[in-house]
Amino acid sequence: MFSETQSLRQLFHKVVADCYSRYTGLRDAELTSYVADILSDFADLDRLYGMRDEQGTPLEEVSRMLEASDPVYGTAPSFIAERTMRKHIGDYSLFHAGMYPEIFRSQDRHEGELYQEIVQAGRSSYYVVSQFNVFEYAAEAELFERLAENFELCVYGLNKVRCEFDRLCLRSGAELAQFEEHAI
Repeated sequence: MFSETQSLRQLFHKVVADCYSRYTGLRDAELTSYVADILSDFADLDRLYGMRDEQGTPLEEVSRMLEASDPVYGTAPSFIAERTMRKHIGDYSLFHAGMYPEIFRSQDRHEGELYQEIVQAGRSSYYVVSQFNVFEYAAEAELFERLAENFELCVYGLNKVRCEFDRLCLRSGAELAQFEEHAI
């Protein structure tokens, strides 16, 4: 029997693969599967806000996450912890820049400055993760290199995914309203 989570994951995989193929030209099954899994994973807020400070408070600002990920000057206890944190920063930045770019509009900053900082943090974080290319990390290092190289294209693809979800929700809402109207 299918669970709701499996069905949602399948929907994410289909929509991401379709949008990336149609709008970005990226026909990379491993990359689109990874991005779809980010959407599924971040449906759980504990995963979305998985990085925490010393007091256990979720870190929501990428600048604070970057500071914490530094194993020399930050709180990352090892280079392996840095990799884990950088992977999260890349995922978090990609998710927010692609699905919710409007949250980076700020009245006290130059137009687009914060957005560009998030994109740069995501791209550079995936690059750092790609440099862990030995032992158990060797198999996925190439994926993170492609994510870093195509970060802006992945953001654009996710923005198209959001548009598709908005379209699907509007259509579903209209169908529900029509059903309710006939049921009365």
